Amino acid sequence: MTVLIDPPRWPAHGRVWSHLVSDESYDELHAFAAAQNIPARGFDHDHYDVPVERYHALMAAGAVPVDSGDCSNGSARPACASPSATAG
Repeated sequence: MTVLIDPPRWPAHGRVWSHLVSDESYDELHAFAAAQNIPARGFDHDHYDVPVERYHALMAAGAVPVDSGDCSNGSARPACASPSATAG
């Protein structure tokens, strides 16, 4: 079970965002987000949008950095976001 984070490269609302996803389940994703005080409003269909300012802290908390393309294929990653998704 792994929570994944892609590089902050998604511009929206005057900020740049990363996607936080799980390769296991939404339960795992929501638990990790709650433990890191990521607000529920950050959940967008299958991922959390997180601002660039949180990127390194989330990796330090256990999120594994991946390239955006690693989530786009969806293989064995039920909660991966499409790289075409936008924040907000």
